[in-house]
Amino acid sequence: MARSLAEEEEEKPLDPKVESVRRKLVRFMAINLGLLFLALMVVIAALVYKARNAPPASPLPVGDIQAPAGEPLTGDIVLPIGAKIVSQSLSGNRVAIDAELADGSRAIFVYDIAERRIIGRFAIRNR
Repeated sequence: MARSLAEEEEEKPLDPKVESVRRKLVRFMAINLGLLFLALMVVIAALVYKARNAPPASPLPVGDIQAPAGEPLTGDIVLPIGAKIVSQSLSGNRVAIDAELADGSRAIFVYDIAERRIIGRFAIRNR
């Protein structure tokens, strides 16, 4: 059987200079793959460390109050006389109340349920 030209080319030994360059490239590739693997292991170790030492996630925000079982929370939110509530929104233990005041102006009151007091008042003005 006749051998093809490509097979004969593959079996010939490489020129010593080309073989030297090939060895350098293989060594370069091995060193870079080793460094990449080492960096990947460092990142994975850091993630595991962070996950193991992270504080436990609390389901309730800090300062949240809990109602006794079977009883609702009660309390009074004192707004200025003549104020009418336009809307409200709840976020955690804070309530934002949009109110129309007696003089016709509007303001937003922020009430903290845990502290049981108004912690902010923001006037709404048109320019």
